[in-house]
Amino acid sequence: MKFTLSWLKHHLETTATLDEILYALTDLGLEVEEVTNPGDRLKDFTIGKVLKAEKHPDADKLRVCQVATDEGETQIICGAPNAREGITVVIAKPGVYVPGIDTTIGVGKIRGIESYGMMCSEREMELSEEHDGIIELPSGEVGERFVDWLAANDPAKVDPVIDIAITPNRPDALGVQGIARDLAARGLGTLIARDLEAPIEAAFPCPISVTIDEDTRDGCPLFAGRVIRGVKNGPSPAWLQDLLRAIGLRPINFLVDVTNFFTYDRNRPLHVFDMAKVKGNLRVHRAAGGEQILALDGKDYAFLEGQMIISDDAGPESIAGIMGGEETGCSEETVDVFVESAFWDPIQIAYTGRALKINSDARYRFERGVDPAFTPVGLDHAVRMILDHAGGEASEMVMAGAVPDHARAYKLDAARLSSLVGMDIPESEQRQILTSLGFVMDGDMAHVPTWRPDVQGQADLVEEVARVASLTKLEAKPLPRLSAGIPRPVLSPQQKREGAARRTMAALGYNECVTYSFIDEAAAKLFGGGDDTTRLANPISSEMSHMRPALLPGLLQAAARNQARGFMDLALFELGHAFHGGEPEEQHLLASGLLVGRTGAKDTHGASRPVDLYDVKADAEAVLAAMGAPAKVQIRRGAAGWWHPGRHGMICLGPKKVLGVFGELHPRVLEALDVKGPAMAFTLWPGEIPLPKSVKTTRGALELNDLQAVERDFAFVVDADVAALDLVNAAAGADKALIEEVRVFDEFIGGSLGEGKKSLAITVRLQPTDKTLTDEDIEAVAAKVLEKVSKATGGTLRG
Repeated sequence: MKFTLSWLKHHLETTATLDEILYALTDLGLEVEEVTNPGDRLKDFTIGKVLKAEKHPDADKLRVCQVATDEGETQIICGAPNAREGITVVIAKPGVYVPGIDTTIGVGKIRGIESYGMMCSEREMELSEEHDGIIELPSGEVGERFVDWLAANDPAKVDPVIDIAITPNRPDALGVQGIARDLAARGLGTLIARDLEAPIEAAFPCPISVTIDEDTRDGCPLFAGRVIRGVKNGPSPAWLQDLLRAIGLRPINFLVDVTNFFTYDRNRPLHVFDMAKVKGNLRVHRAAGGEQILALDGKDYAFLEGQMIISDDAGPESIAGIMGGEETGCSEETVDVFVESAFWDPIQIAYTGRALKINSDARYRFERGVDPAFTPVGLDHAVRMILDHAGGEASEMVMAGAVPDHARAYKLDAARLSSLVGMDIPESEQRQILTSLGFVMDGDMAHVPTWRPDVQGQADLVEEVARVASLTKLEAKPLPRLSAGIPRPVLSPQQKREGAARRTMAALGYNECVTYSFIDEAAAKLFGGGDDTTRLANPISSEMSHMRPALLPGLLQAAARNQARGFMDLALFELGHAFHGGEPEEQHLLASGLLVGRTGAKDTHGASRPVDLYDVKADAEAVLAAMGAPAKVQIRRGAAGWWHPGRHGMICLGPKKVLGVFGELHPRVLEALDVKGPAMAFTLWPGEIPLPKSVKTTRGALELNDLQAVERDFAFVVDADVAALDLVNAAAGADKALIEEVRVFDEFIGGSLGEGKKSLAITVRLQPTDKTLTDEDIEAVAAKVLEKVSKATGGTLRG
């Protein structure tokens, strides 16, 4: 929102400096983004007087001028047709930057004669587009700064332009009057009432009628207008043109400039129809779909069904609340006009603007909200300005609908300011602040003004008082200590597990990825998803059509993108949710890691090797341990089809409790996702890890054993289809008190074992707790191991 300082002072009587105004605006929540002061670029220009002007000896259109300056008489060559003796001019001496031509003036020779400066036109100084000749000042002292002369004689030319950011909840600040009201409430001046001095006298009945279709009244509760006959349209007065140019708008003609002025002055967009081009009466209605209009921006637009249109008897004439039509636009030949003011529903204006991809000042304001009560009043303000400057006579006001009732009131509880904000302000001062903002106080009830759609409750009253009083006055006060001792933990066990898993995977050398929760159907089906229950109703693209059933598809796609760019050795992880259905509760937390390539760079010692499933097994076990999983688990087969059937393992607590899966991914999955394999991965289910039965704030005592452990090796001949896990579990169950660990250290197939047989060698570690083991004790345990293994697997001790 841009406005000039003088425009602000049109509504605010103040002696505050520019810096004080800028600080107050930002403190009030109207953040100042930029201040442009035209005087800054003109400060080096001075006033001079042409003492003599003679024709250049070698150029018919050039004059050699002797000019009086603050540094004495100097010679300047000028090609302007009005360069002559006796005129007062604006001088740019050598070293002065001229913004209009983006040039720093120097001493130069023109056709052999030296020139020591430049006499400037208005366009060269960016004061206007006038460049037919140099500036001729009616007064001024030689050597006086030109910017000082402008400040005294034409202050609009050096008026600072302020640009503020408006939050969507403050549509009232989209008008200069609303900004002035805030500053007046802060105490920086007095708000100037700009009401009409007298009502407009109607000279004749309005020759056209306006109607709103019944199904359109929710989108347009009020449509009003007046006809003005005998208007003399043309260029706007200089003050209005200067005002619009200062904020970046191009003056077009007076009728159009009036609507732009009130759009910024009072946040009241208007539209003016050329009556000579309007066929019959005006009607506000919804589009059937397919209607077309040539808008004022020179583009053709086709309406979608349900969008609001202003039409005459011949067809659409305006995109309601957004932009008028070219066919009924005003020109300098316009004599009779219909001035329209309406109130439009913000949501419907926003939908139409987005659908048609039109950005206009009217749309920007209507979709944020304008003052409904000002709709007919703003119309009369514009009509009065047109009558005063362009002549003519006005008709009676025609109106369809009525001003919508937005009246509401909330109780002012003075104590809530302290409880919500922490500021202590007397109730009388709170009431005075609200009154200055336009609220009407009736006892302890504050009636909200119609231009403040954002105030919707008691808390909003507190916010208004606090921001006007200035939150910079808020003093920090320590809160009383509510309880003694150590505060209760704020993280749940699940949140602690997530943090532990994330830190551990990062410490293991994995890079964290955050991928989309949406994947394509083909990738989802590779991992057991892709059905209709997880399909998105309105996907962003065809590559994001389904909720992900696992984290691995996103990690594999990330790996494929990295490999395509030459990064072949990857360690990636992600911790997030996957979805096994379309309901809110049908999601589960996963932690997945992916290894692709080699363990490191090649070197002379041969340390680099391809990653294998034991790498991911170790990493998965480390992450599980960090999350508090039990140390004793079982490794089983039988995972889903996207794992390699013979190179994976499920980490289980019993046959049904699966904590995670690790191993090599199936080659067909890698081929489908364009990943150059092999690729090793793991997926963990943090929610499946049992919670500890009791929560202790201290760590348990360290248990050490000073008795010597004993290890014994056994080699069993078993059938080739016997799983090593079954044999290990059988051996470990032989004596749970003494046997601390059982591990496989060798497998042998072939040779003298015969067809269908294999040899598995295990190490059994015995750890006594109360006495040193004797040979008899060890032999007794060995016998139990042989018995258990033989019974469970049918294995025999290898000779």
